[in-house]
Order: sequence, then C-alpha cells, then structure tokens
Amino acid sequence: MRTRLLMCMVSAALGAATAVLVTGRPLGPRVAAGEFAQGRVTSVRGPSPRQPMPLFAPPRQPGQIAAVDELTAEERVNVAVYEAVNRSVVNINTKSVHADAFLFFDITAEGSGSGSVLDTMGDILTNLHVVAGAQKIDVTFYNGKSYEATIIGTDPLTDIAVIRTNAPAELLEPVTLGSSNRLKVGQRVFAIGNPFGLERTLTTGIISSVSRSLPVRNHRLLKSVIQIDAAINPGNSGGPLLDTRGRLIGMNMAIASRTGQNSGVGFAIPVDTMARVVPQLIQQGHVIRPDAGISAVYQSELGLRLAQLAPKGPAEAAGLRGPRIKRRRRGPFVYESIDRAAADIIVAVDGQRVTTADEMLTLIEKHRAGENVLFTVLRDGREIQIPVRLGQSE
Repeated sequence: MRTRLLMCMVSAALGAATAVLVTGRPLGPRVAAGEFAQGRVTSVRGPSPRQPMPLFAPPRQPGQIAAVDELTAEERVNVAVYEAVNRSVVNINTKSVHADAFLFFDITAEGSGSGSVLDTMGDILTNLHVVAGAQKIDVTFYNGKSYEATIIGTDPLTDIAVIRTNAPAELLEPVTLGSSNRLKVGQRVFAIGNPFGLERTLTTGIISSVSRSLPVRNHRLLKSVIQIDAAINPGNSGGPLLDTRGRLIGMNMAIASRTGQNSGVGFAIPVDTMARVVPQLIQQGHVIRPDAGISAVYQSELGLRLAQLAPKGPAEAAGLRGPRIKRRRRGPFVYESIDRAAADIIVAVDGQRVTTADEMLTLIEKHRAGENVLFTVLRDGREIQIPVRLGQSE
C-alpha cells in the first residue's frame, strides 16, 4: 500500500512538472471569461495542460458596450463632451422655390446645416448662408422630432443668423458659452454637426490658427477667424465648435477645399464675435454699428485719402475734408471739377496706423454710437488730430 501511494505521489509530481514545461506556468484554476480584465482570477474549473491561460480579455460580443474603465483618458473626454452637448445641437433643413427662366416652372432647392440651441425661448444659432433665401425651415432635435422655424435676425458681415422655433421647452437644452480670447494654437477642439445629413456627428482636431481673416460682403474681412483641422463637411455649417469642457468657443462656417469636402482646413466664427452680434439680432433683428460718416476712401502711398463724406454726417461735422469741388464760369456756362488732392488723408485711428478701409472700419466698430473716435489725418503736409463723434448705421 505504501509503495502504491508513493508511486501516485511521484506520478502527480511528474504531471505538475510536465504542465510547467508545456504551459510555462503551474497547474491551476482557469480564468473565467471577462475576469482577467477585471482583475479577478478565481474559478472552480481546472484547465487542460494543452489550453494555456488567456493573456487578454475575450473580445466583446456585437452590440456590447465598453465599460467606462476600458476607455482611455482621452476617450473619456470625447464621450463626456458629446454627451454634454449632443442634445443642444439641431439639424436644420431648408427649402426654397425659384422660377426657372428657361423651363418656365418653379424649381425647389433644398439645403441642410446645423445649429445650437441658445435659450429656452426657441432661439437657434446658425450661419446666415444656411438659411438665406429659405422659404421653409425645419429644425430636427435629438429625439427625431421636427419643428418649423423662422428667421428673426441676420448679420451679413459676420454670416450669423438666429432662427426661432416653437419646440417645447423640454427639448431646448441651451449650449454653454465659453470664450475665444485666450485660445491657443494646438488646443484640442470638437465639432458636432450634421455632415451630409448624418445627424449629430462628432469630429475632433486641434486649433491650427486663431488669426485668420475671411472675405465677407462689401469688401470686408471677418477677423480673428479660428482655423481648425477637425473634419468639416457640407452640413456642418452652423454647428458648434467646443473645447474640452464642452463650452461653445466658435461656430463652424466654412472649409477650404476644391472639392467641397473636408481637406483638413476648416474655419469657425469666434464666440466673442457672436457675443457682440447675437443679442442685437434677438432684440432688433439686425446689428446697429457705429458710423463715422465716411462713405468712401481710396488707398494711396501716404494713407487713406477721403473720396466721399456723407452730407452733414459725423466726419463732415467734425471738420474732416473731402475732395474740393471747383467751379469755373465761362460765359453763360459753369464748369465743375473735383480736386481730390485737397482731401484729407487718414493715417491713423485712435493712434493705430491704418492702410486699408477694413482696418479703419474695424477700429471704428470697436466703439459704440455716441462715442468719440480720434482720427489722425495728413493735411497740407502735416499731421493733425480730429475727434469725431460717431453716429449709427444698420
């Protein structure tokens, strides 16, 4: 009996040694499915020497959601931003009808874009070019329900529009406003929109520049435009640009592409620009800007020579001089000529040198109607300073 028991113990010892040689680890319990990734290694089932313990957690079944602790820190930020802002983003669909001059019947054109909920009154922020000329505007919310909207205010110089919908208050989750005056190149950003009609799509990227300028109407430039490399495609226009805390820092508006699709260069209107414009659009439907009464200038080597002043406008009332009209009589006829050389040349506004009309207007628009702007002009070969009390224009 003792001999047989000793042989059994030796056999068991040899089997254990064989298991170590075959599997690289002692004979032990098998890790249950999913317990390896969770740090638990207890099981009542014994493994076969031919089936080594798994080194990685088994793949998830189709449709199974990843646990939060399986996400990286970067992925958690992505998820948090999307979940915080997703319900504040809407899909905007437009329809317009125009007559065809050759086919003699009406043609219906459709468009789409994105928008952000501003308040519980139903105000939606978007681009003007998304809703311009639209005869019917439908806004679709996160739950798939659509409501009709109307335009309540537009500003062509910044491509900003506010539309209003009659959606119930429980669907209106306003986006949180941030700031754009301290943005840094390389800062991580998120864009949510509806590219190609695919609702509430998230794309990520970084800020490539914070000082771009884009041409808008009336030969003006939109300043301090944010350039990003996050994917922006048709349908993203009007959607929010967000920081890592889910705060609105811009509104996506355009892409630089020859094909009309994303090429890694997108642009967004900074939120600080919208903060100046949007309240006026909601209150009065348009933006009231300060006016100096200067109708036209043309560039010269010395500065901006005045070409036309508004009659009895602020600049003329302050003493700025435009072109001089000379009259000569020859017999019964009176001849007029314009002496452009007699006009003042603007060289600075509020002490800052200007070389283009856009630079001059940008400095003027930092003021409000009723405030004074100091013009430095070149007259008769010397510089003089003339304060101008600003009026207002729409």
